[in-house]
Amino acid sequence: MFQRYVLRLAAFALVVFALQACLAQSALLDLPRDSQRAILTQRIGITDITINYHRPLVKGRAVWGKVVPYGQVWRAGANENTTISFSDPVTIEGHVLPKGTYGLHMIPGENEWTVIFSKQHMAWGSFTYQQADDALRVTVKPQASDMHEALTYDFDDVKDNSAVATLRWEKLAVPFKIEVNVHEIVQASLQNQLHGLPQYTWEGWDDAANYLFAQKYDLEDALKYENTSIATEERFDNLMTKSQILKAMNRQQEADAAKSRALDRATATQLYGYGRQLQRDGKQDEAFEIFRRASKQDPENWVAHIGSARIFSSQGDYDNALKEMKISYAGAPDNQKIFLDPLIKKLEAKQDINKN
Repeated sequence: MFQRYVLRLAAFALVVFALQACLAQSALLDLPRDSQRAILTQRIGITDITINYHRPLVKGRAVWGKVVPYGQVWRAGANENTTISFSDPVTIEGHVLPKGTYGLHMIPGENEWTVIFSKQHMAWGSFTYQQADDALRVTVKPQASDMHEALTYDFDDVKDNSAVATLRWEKLAVPFKIEVNVHEIVQASLQNQLHGLPQYTWEGWDDAANYLFAQKYDLEDALKYENTSIATEERFDNLMTKSQILKAMNRQQEADAAKSRALDRATATQLYGYGRQLQRDGKQDEAFEIFRRASKQDPENWVAHIGSARIFSSQGDYDNALKEMKISYAGAPDNQKIFLDPLIKKLEAKQDINKN
């Protein structure tokens, strides 16, 4: 009992000493600190990861095993707790960690480090650290690094669903991998967001459906979102997206029906844009059919004349192609003419404008 009291008293004395050392800079004024504060944030998907820390300097000292002893819990920075916050649940080195803010501590070793995420994040340093407050511990391997005078945290190897948080100081790096279940988190977030203002717009439901479709994740929900978008306001955009979703679900007949409805509602500009997408996909014949449809639907539209020029150009009829392009140029808004100039020059040089 007495020994435990002595240990607590010693820990308290260390805390008081550390506070005095900091407060000696000024108890009343905002003045520079030896170890300056830094905040680093990385977004993975829609999850924000923030490290809040202070940056001690090497100052010619032997750091590892000296300034920072091996085998002892260290604050992974200086001054107040280094903290790390997650706006959503994550996995650290394969271990699940709930969302929240944690005190970040480490136990250095010559060949292995322990990285600690403590539920207590309001402490001063690691002086009052207790293992009972741990939310998670993982072990990692330290690595050699270029010299870093100031302690630094970085996010390395950033990918769609993960990043590696790395502490670097002196000539050592300590990395730990953070992974996020992006699709699951976004799906849950969409359900919440679509209870707000976006639920009253076709764009909100369409954006949600487009995300799920692009990620090939939960196509059933993507279709539900798109059907709601169409019910809110039927548009070329959401009908085309519905067609694509149905095609991905191998419901080709329904996909064709949705596409047909989309094309019936399309403007000349939308038809031209769709035709250009077909060209980029290598579907030239289908693209030319769409250009013809645009020309028939709205023959006076300047964009429809570009489609006609592309058809003539594909046939080697550069004179008629140039004629169509000049008609388009005459009717185009001034801010669009800059994009037509290169096409006209190619046609004047007898070059196919359908080839990049």
